[in-house]
Amino acid sequence: MAWLYLMIAAAFEVGWPLGLKMASLSSSLRFWWILFAIVAMTLSGVFLYLSQKQIPVGTAYAIWTGIGAACTFLIGCIFFNDSVNMMKIFGVLFIITGVAFLKLAH
Repeated sequence: MAWLYLMIAAAFEVGWPLGLKMASLSSSLRFWWILFAIVAMTLSGVFLYLSQKQIPVGTAYAIWTGIGAACTFLIGCIFFNDSVNMMKIFGVLFIITGVAFLKLAH
């Protein structure tokens, strides 16, 4: 169950930068997007807390931030036209590889 909690935490981890980005793009919905970001941040922390009852803190935190960073990068590239180059792609691949190694080592 701890790994499921960690995956849920990582999904919510992506929600808060997405909410803040949307808030910066929509002045009429800014309050609601900021509220979305705050709720996502809170739920991310709660599920990270739950996962750390069985997963070591270093492993849980590294996987949580790694998945959050990689997914946020992909969302930025796909939906917000963030720039992409080979160095950035390699960086994200290294993050994903590191997360996979942490899971395998657990």
